[in-house]
Amino acid sequence: QVQLVESGGGLVQAGGSLKLSCAASGSIFSIYAMGWYRQAPEKQRELVARVTSSGSTNYEDSVKGRFTISRDNAKNTVYLQMNSLKPEDTAVYYCYISTVVTMPRPAYWGQGTQVTVSS
Repeated sequence: QVQLVESGGGLVQAGGSLKLSCAASGSIFSIYAMGWYRQAPEKQRELVARVTSSGSTNYEDSVKGRFTISRDNAKNTVYLQMNSLKPEDTAVYYCYISTVVTMPRPAYWGQGTQVTVSS
């Protein structure tokens, strides 16, 4: 049983920062990437950032230069440092893992953590 436990969401003013964490546990084999999606009300879920097992990173255009994804392979933990937050970053953020079998599609999801940015 694989579990992804997220933390770090909350309410912040525009221009502020938050750091999300996601710790994975259980029998996880052949991880291809870990990352974050987000879903705002009445919008589709979108990929925010991901980091592959080789350390390669990708970001959604609107967060480039503001968000930084990092990963601790020894702890199976992925982080998302979010700076210069904007009201349009408000969403539920979901951690995920994709494997070499499922890539690029997620194989496992976290429960989601709410990020609210006030103007």
